[in-house]
Amino acid sequence: MNILLTGANGYIGMRLLPVLVESGHEVTCVVRDKNRFKPAKDLLDKINIIEFDFLHPENAVPCFKNKQFDAAYYLIHSLSDTSNTLKEYELRAAGCFVLVALLTNVKQIIYLSGISNDDKLSNHLTARKVVKDVFIKSGIPYTIFEAGIIVGSGSISFEIIRDLTEKLPVMIVPRWLNSKCQPIAIRNVIYYLQHCVHNEKTYFKTFEIGGPDIFSYKQMLLGLAKVRGYKRYIITFPVLFPGFSVYWLNLTTSANFTIAKQLVHSMKNDVVCKEYAIREIIPQYLFTYEEAIKLAFARIEQNMVVSSWTDSASSSLHRLDVSQYIEVPVNGCFKDKKWIEISTDEIEEVANRFFSIGGEQGWYYADSLWRIRGVFDKLIGGVGLSRGRRSKVDIEAGDTIDFWRVILADKKNHRLLLFAEMKLPGEAWLEFSIINNNNRSILKQTATFRPKGIMGRNYWYSMLPFHYFIFRNMIKRIAGKK
Repeated sequence: MNILLTGANGYIGMRLLPVLVESGHEVTCVVRDKNRFKPAKDLLDKINIIEFDFLHPENAVPCFKNKQFDAAYYLIHSLSDTSNTLKEYELRAAGCFVLVALLTNVKQIIYLSGISNDDKLSNHLTARKVVKDVFIKSGIPYTIFEAGIIVGSGSISFEIIRDLTEKLPVMIVPRWLNSKCQPIAIRNVIYYLQHCVHNEKTYFKTFEIGGPDIFSYKQMLLGLAKVRGYKRYIITFPVLFPGFSVYWLNLTTSANFTIAKQLVHSMKNDVVCKEYAIREIIPQYLFTYEEAIKLAFARIEQNMVVSSWTDSASSSLHRLDVSQYIEVPVNGCFKDKKWIEISTDEIEEVANRFFSIGGEQGWYYADSLWRIRGVFDKLIGGVGLSRGRRSKVDIEAGDTIDFWRVILADKKNHRLLLFAEMKLPGEAWLEFSIINNNNRSILKQTATFRPKGIMGRNYWYSMLPFHYFIFRNMIKRIAGKK
């Protein structure tokens, strides 16, 4: 069966893709930037890739001309757009998707949304409902799944609950953390998405999907603490305002300010299933919340996290073509260049050090200063350091490392290029590479900053004293010369 998979480089898409291929389907992946799409190498020769942005329907005809698909998945959604633009972008992208489906004679649309059966929905859930209405009115057979919190390694909901539970022994929380939710394991979600394809019992229907447990958000925090063996105390305070909660979530978790805002307002709604028809049509074992947490941590501990919500670019990259930054700009830039000679037999060991940078490993020098910079970034609405790494050992282009995005991870040629996603009055890159020069092996470390206006220049000069000590000692430790 010929399947169109949109959002293929997102959290759900990266999990669903290998399942569809293993089921014998021919899959065409649609991504906005091919350079950020890094599926497993054994999948590359089994799939087709189309580079297309659903916010630009004028390009649909040339991109999809003479193509035919039996089913199409719509897994496009953005939490990082502002409340003012979220509905507009969702509506435009969904309309373009319907256009593509009609052009390619799609027989079934499959959409994963959020449970939206409550009154007075948040902007986030309202935007999801708008997309649902577009598909219902399209005339194309549709299968819509609505889920609450999805529990799995790398999911934004799981990572936020994990951040809060692991970092805060005592939490003072707003009263809407007593809102009810019906979490579902990522494995159960993928199973539903896989087995609804051309299942006519699912045509022209919307299904609410959830696991066997119904908890308040407060109970979910305590449930994760129990699994991890933590003792946590949660105090509900009736008059905490949404704005305060947004800043608190932004500061203490991996969610940036915009995502935190969307999630806080969504927490006011109960997201509990009111019907369970899908359980008879596609029966499967539903993991409990506790089982889902244990499965998620098992994947993390084995460094087998297939995808993370951070695989999608942050708002600073929302309109950015990452490929243009493979070569770091030269004109109008400040640079801090360091180099150190290493022996030839140390090349792989040194390269492994810089490919392992960030996350739990840290930055090899002055980690406390890096953490302070991360806290400051959070306070001004940035992503901070809490995103960490997807894996302690693996690294691919498109991954996040704390407040950096991996632009290039070339292990064969020993080159790592990072692009800064922290709040800055300019753009910044950090590059590590090993070169051979006249039978000498040299480790190079280059920090590049392209300022925006006088604020950017002042920022660079104010940071020079810190750069002098941090970058000089960082390259020494990466080279193994403490």
